Amino acid sequence: MNKDSSLIAVVALIVGLLGGYLIFSISNAGKGQQSDAAIPVGAGSPTDYTQRIVQAEKIVSQDPKNLNAWISLGNDYFDTEQSQKAINAYNKALEIEPNNPNVLTDQGVMFRKVGWYDKALANFEKAIKIDPNHLQSLYNAGIVCSVDLKQPEKATPYWSKYLKIDSNSPTAIQIKDLMEQPGKGAKPAMK
Repeated sequence: MNKDSSLIAVVALIVGLLGGYLIFSISNAGKGQQSDAAIPVGAGSPTDYTQRIVQAEKIVSQDPKNLNAWISLGNDYFDTEQSQKAINAYNKALEIEPNNPNVLTDQGVMFRKVGWYDKALANFEKAIKIDPNHLQSLYNAGIVCSVDLKQPEKATPYWSKYLKIDSNSPTAIQIKDLMEQPGKGAKPAMK
């Protein structure tokens, strides 16, 4: 296996882990903020997603300021690979709560999925500004810079900060590997 194939395999693994982490963290975002009109959360069959989407769409049509319903709707669109609908639902959630780093990050992932790398990076950077220790945004910003924008040197500050916060997790090990690959990223400034 050559280095490009290895990089693609590592990136695919990272994206898979990222997706799983985001799905878990976002589906738990905002729990307890609005207890009325709860929407069942969690992975399920296509029928489960369809039912949750229909229920959430009904809730937001009756209560367009229901943050949790917009987030749940965005998450279900995210999980069912309806990127543009997820972007729109997250946008509605951000109109209600513009400084939610988890929603910004999820919307950034969807921007990346449709190829809007600059918008994705802007979302991750805003999330980092709101929460400087937001690991998922630090990680994602590095991926966009390194993989999508082909500017691995711009990934280094994000990933170095990530490694200062978390240096031993599987994601941290993947970041270290990506940073050490010749021509694919710079060495982190370790102290």
